[in-house]
Amino acid sequence: MARRSRTIRRAIVSPDAKFQNITVETFINKIMNRGKKSTSEKIVYGAFEIMTAQGSKDPVTDMETAIKNVTPQVKVKSRRVGGANYQVPVEVPPAVGLSLALRWLIDSARTRSGKSMAEKLAAELSDAAKNQGSAVKKREDTHKMAEANRAFAHYRW
Repeated sequence: MARRSRTIRRAIVSPDAKFQNITVETFINKIMNRGKKSTSEKIVYGAFEIMTAQGSKDPVTDMETAIKNVTPQVKVKSRRVGGANYQVPVEVPPAVGLSLALRWLIDSARTRSGKSMAEKLAAELSDAAKNQGSAVKKREDTHKMAEANRAFAHYRW
């Protein structure tokens, strides 16, 4: 029996002001630090402007393509069976996959070398849209680990 009850989704995210897109608003909220939403909006919209200047026709579609390329399908969870810990591969629900993808994109953009966060984010989104970059590598590593531990899939709960 589960130790915790199911999580209840809180308020529905309203679309952002500029593109009327819920995914862009979620992305802005993930980037936000210490409640400074206007700063995170400047970063995201600045990244979109940089992507447009680099030749992207629609930066929002490129961002959604990047998110789709980074979203994991499976991940491993630690499971204790008979005194031993096993890495058990489990499927990722869509909401969790989106959250992981956004987190990986932001983390890899932050660790990237560059001048401003908008430039780093634009570069990471462009790379992820082309199936390159460290966020895509993180997804591939997660999938490889799940594939390597496929033998323990019968411990799934």
